[in-house]
Amino acid sequence: MGVCEILSQDRIAVASVEGGPVRSKAEAIKRLSALLATGQSAIATEEIERVLTDRERLQSTGVGGGVAIPHGSIDGLERLVGAVLLCPTAIEFDAIDGAPVSILFAVIGPKRATGEHLKTLARVSRLLRDEQFRARLLRAPSGAAAYQMLSAEEGRVAPS
Repeated sequence: MGVCEILSQDRIAVASVEGGPVRSKAEAIKRLSALLATGQSAIATEEIERVLTDRERLQSTGVGGGVAIPHGSIDGLERLVGAVLLCPTAIEFDAIDGAPVSILFAVIGPKRATGEHLKTLARVSRLLRDEQFRARLLRAPSGAAAYQMLSAEEGRVAPS
């Protein structure tokens, strides 16, 4: 399953444009939870926020290079779901490299889909590896524009 298959334009936001700036890790998790809940009638935003927050307590999902990949699993989900929050003003996230985070790509999935969940996290990491692409993505004027950029980049970096 490709990264863009778990996304939709309405689950991608540019913090400064859609919903106002994000100033903290807790605010980012809350905003990502709301995005992930979009279209998920069976799962409440609060449940998603709890799962992501619990995961962050174990170890930060800030993977370096200004990127964080918050993730978790929830009973009752039918499939993997992703959301992206772009923060033009970077936030502290306790990332592995100590740098603040600007790109947050969250993934939640059913508890029974551990293998697909791990493959998706690896795909997200590969997609966001290129520093020049990350810089272009952060300049996206809207969630819809960011979705188009992610889709094009995934087509470029997808393994043959």
